[in-house]
Amino acid sequence: MTGPLLLGVRHHGPGSARAVRRALDAAVPRVVLIEGPPEADALVPLAAEEDMRPPVALLAHVVDEPGKSAFWPFAEFSPEWVAIRWALEHETPVRFIDLPAAHTLALRDSEEAAGKEESKEEGAEVDGAEEGVRVDPLRVLAETAGYDDAERWWEDVVEHREGDAFAALGEAMAALRESLGDGGHSRDLLREAYMRLQVRAAVREFGEDVAVVCGAWHVPALRHKTTVAADRALLKGLPKAKVDMTWVPWTHRRLARAGGYGAGIESPGWYGHLFNAPDRPVERWLTKVAGLLRDEDRIVSSAHVIEAVRLAESLAAMRGRPLAGLTETTDAVRAVLCEGSDVPLALIHDKLVVGDVLGEVPDTAPAVPLQRDLSRLQRSLRLKPTAAEKELDLDLRGDTDVARSRLLHRLRLLGVPWGEPARSARGSTGTFRETWRLRWEPELSVRVAEAGIWGTTVLAAAGAKAAADATAATALADVTALAERCLLAELPDALPVVMRVLADRAALDADVGHLAQALPALVRALRYGDVRGTGTGALAGVTAGLAQRIFVGLPPACANLDTDAAEEMRGHVDAVHSALGLLDDAELRARWRSVLHTLAARDSVAGVVRGRCARILLDEGALEDEGAARLMGLALSPGTPPGEAAAWIEGFVGGGSGGGLLLVHDERLLGLVDAWLTGVPADAFTDVLPLLRRTFSAYEPGVRRALGDLVRRGPATSAPTAMGLPPGFADELDVERADAVVSVVRLLLGGAGVGG
Repeated sequence: MTGPLLLGVRHHGPGSARAVRRALDAAVPRVVLIEGPPEADALVPLAAEEDMRPPVALLAHVVDEPGKSAFWPFAEFSPEWVAIRWALEHETPVRFIDLPAAHTLALRDSEEAAGKEESKEEGAEVDGAEEGVRVDPLRVLAETAGYDDAERWWEDVVEHREGDAFAALGEAMAALRESLGDGGHSRDLLREAYMRLQVRAAVREFGEDVAVVCGAWHVPALRHKTTVAADRALLKGLPKAKVDMTWVPWTHRRLARAGGYGAGIESPGWYGHLFNAPDRPVERWLTKVAGLLRDEDRIVSSAHVIEAVRLAESLAAMRGRPLAGLTETTDAVRAVLCEGSDVPLALIHDKLVVGDVLGEVPDTAPAVPLQRDLSRLQRSLRLKPTAAEKELDLDLRGDTDVARSRLLHRLRLLGVPWGEPARSARGSTGTFRETWRLRWEPELSVRVAEAGIWGTTVLAAAGAKAAADATAATALADVTALAERCLLAELPDALPVVMRVLADRAALDADVGHLAQALPALVRALRYGDVRGTGTGALAGVTAGLAQRIFVGLPPACANLDTDAAEEMRGHVDAVHSALGLLDDAELRARWRSVLHTLAARDSVAGVVRGRCARILLDEGALEDEGAARLMGLALSPGTPPGEAAAWIEGFVGGGSGGGLLLVHDERLLGLVDAWLTGVPADAFTDVLPLLRRTFSAYEPGVRRALGDLVRRGPATSAPTAMGLPPGFADELDVERADAVVSVVRLLLGGAGVGG
């Protein structure tokens, strides 16, 4: 080897990766230099461990501010990863030569302060061209070659090429930089100056047998002859930050451009297949596609696969391509395996072309103490992080599932949303069940590092974070929600602090709306805490006091409200009623019914609130039918403004409360509504019509049809029968019609064998 061997590559390109291995096998350099942060040199030996499985990424973060971070991702088919593994296999020194992460992260702060927008994934640019380069070099070269797709051009000239293209790419980048300039970005110039200094140092130490693996964009700059003094002058005075670095798992999805990664590729799953397929890549790929479609219960035979292979190869020949690429195989899959439909293609793209592969790093990799504790808990609870979204159903009557639930709730408190609460697909609503959707994203590693400032264990950190959040909270509802989360996460050290803040906020807050917003979370915590075995005694007194203050303040707060405020207050009434319904406190519930009676009968209360209170009392059995009819008659009397009367109707039978069925089965109430509506003056009718349409349009079609039939028929002419049945119901059972549904009822109750 004469002079440094410059291997200009495309980051995450399988063709470049294979070419790099062939070049290193041929040259056998004494040292391998790789574009990347020098702080990672000590982490290179971990790449040889069995537990290290790409995709992985180097993570650098500022020690005092973990949120300031940068990633350098590597896939199995990344040329840099292949070079690292080659060097470790041949016991050859390997060094990173890019600008140190200490400067990179410090420069980002200074540039952001100057108003420049920086990418979070520093140091991993598109084919060596950082964000400062306003054009994509591959796109320019593809267009120059007459291609309208840069990916397809790259496949033709590199991925489907037997030899290497290092010399040709180097010449192309040199011509491109000459025509476009050197990028015009100060960071690019700094990085290349540092890389030149590192290459010179390696040549002095190892001689000319040096191999450099870097983005093809940088090759002309590394060949450029400059003085050491000029490069050092360029780097003089750079800002510097104290950083830590480690390996973290990465995903194929984050390698994709759609994932927001600046140097991403459109098809990491496809590139991984090309890199690992020993032969016949198209046939093997289409076999994978067929397997996926079969798993989705689609009919795909071996004949379909054979025909798809033939079509893909024919398309490649027609388009003048050396081999069938992703475009040809996708077209063949659409035509043969998907019968022309694009719907299955979306699944294929998501599961295969991109993929859900999640890398692994060994336990010996440096990590913050909080990450180590989290990893320990994940192993003990058998909750392995995966890139694919999965649903986890927990039965809180079991110790393991309770511990899993606590861990997920604690992580959410720390701002690490590994799991999101979800509705069970089985439709279970039991209080002893929880359903979570789990998905591990690489960014969560940064969130864990950020959360490390609160403690060294998940329990301690979540408790400290909850206490700090409670002290900083300004809204009462925020504190009550935090109290509920502390109970769900079982944070005994934080709960006293949260309860003290809650009592102080509740005592100072005189807004009934705020109190009503805060009550449901407290009641849920008080009602469901026993399922987890957590103590809720401290909440009982606060909940009762909060409810009593709502009872006192609600009647005056509901007077003289405008339309929007009245709608909001109706929501508060519903929330308080639902919350109190969960409590086993007869005294509080009796007091609440008294408040509802007061609101329903007070003329100064907004109509929508009065109507809602009357409906709640009727449903609770605290108001007789005659009483409800009397309240409706008063609300719909000629002396009531039409708009206020319409609002009362909205509160009584609107809002998805089943009011339509109430009117169907109680023709007295329907008659009152009908009589009022027909008596609304013409000049006021247009004002109340939108509200009435909103009320009645929410009913199911069958209910609307039944109401229409009743109105068309007119008022009932016969009184209810002796049995108390309303009009339309017979006095005696029709046995023949009843027998017709017996088989269906038996099936619903558990099968034809059920007796009765």
